[in-house]
Amino acid sequence: MALLETQKLTKTFIGLKAVTNLDLSVNEGQFLGLIGPNGAGKTTAFNLISGVLPVTSGKIIYKGQDITGFKPHIIARLGIIRTFQLASVFQDLSVLDNIRVALHYKSGVGFLQTLFEPPAMEHKEDGAVREKAMKLLNIAGLTGMAEIRAGNLPGGTQKLMSVIIALAGDPELLLLDEPMSGLNAEEIQTLLRLVKAIRQERGTGIIMVEHNMKVVMEHCEYIVVINFGQKIAEGTPAQIANDKRVIEAYLGSE
Repeated sequence: MALLETQKLTKTFIGLKAVTNLDLSVNEGQFLGLIGPNGAGKTTAFNLISGVLPVTSGKIIYKGQDITGFKPHIIARLGIIRTFQLASVFQDLSVLDNIRVALHYKSGVGFLQTLFEPPAMEHKEDGAVREKAMKLLNIAGLTGMAEIRAGNLPGGTQKLMSVIIALAGDPELLLLDEPMSGLNAEEIQTLLRLVKAIRQERGTGIIMVEHNMKVVMEHCEYIVVINFGQKIAEGTPAQIANDKRVIEAYLGSE
């Protein structure tokens, strides 16, 4: 059984079909790339799966359950967590406290305490929250930045932090929306190391929207290509690289 499956997923905006009859399937631990030209409907598909936008028609099946129409926070609680194209962090909190906020619901500490009483929390926390936060930062190579104000970090590092914050929710399915955008070569390798780690340790399935085709072709096991909201091809990287429909979608017909 697939971890996630969309069936004829469709989204219409005032007569314009942004996504049309999209059938998509990802298994546990699979790294799937969702690609297509700008405006193809990739982020819209993510918005539908994560509950940010209501579905016009079709179904979203997660672990055998129909979650079509579920609210975003319910979908996140079920294990589907997404990132956004722009970095999303608490600018005035330290790097470590950003991760602790993401982990607060698993501790016995309230959200406001997590935000405003970090020093007093030490004896209240189980200790597991801080330990897990430091482990995530360690994998990302950001341990030395734990106490730095997040807003003082470069844009690429903040983007990387957004992925770490998403991972703090223990996703079973992670939706990465252009995670490589704005990252330098070293940060891209760090992000890929994070992805590899969560797949190996947790069996997390990943769907990644990305324009860095080198990364997609080298690291994704399977690729789905959409254009004008419709799926035009799917297969292994080798199959996609030689698909005439894909080449035409990106380069245009002669």
